[in-house]
Amino acid sequence: QVQLAESGGGLVQAGGSLRLSCAASGRTLSSYVMGWFRQAPGKEREFVASITWSAGYTYYSASIKGRFTISRDNAQKTVSLQMNSLKPEDTAVYYCAARVAGTLQYNDWGQGTQVTVSS
Repeated sequence: QVQLAESGGGLVQAGGSLRLSCAASGRTLSSYVMGWFRQAPGKEREFVASITWSAGYTYYSASIKGRFTISRDNAQKTVSLQMNSLKPEDTAVYYCAARVAGTLQYNDWGQGTQVTVSS
């Protein structure tokens, strides 16, 4: 099991930037894939981006590609989501999650951090 804790959410104007961080602890992380998800009010949780902890391969949702960048810091055991050119529709609770590489299910989740983008 991996313990996850997000930070960095807040209120920002449209066009602005925020950087979310996820601190990970627990099992050896090299065999994990880390992901960011978000859930807006009244909507289902949706995938945002993922990164493999070992090689750093990334994958993005089409809705945020080119605006958001996921990265990881092996020494600090953190995964970050740099969000630029934010839009009001990016408003959501953002969650960090982890799954074992080669599996499909994200089993470990953080508590979430609120991102609000004002127009």
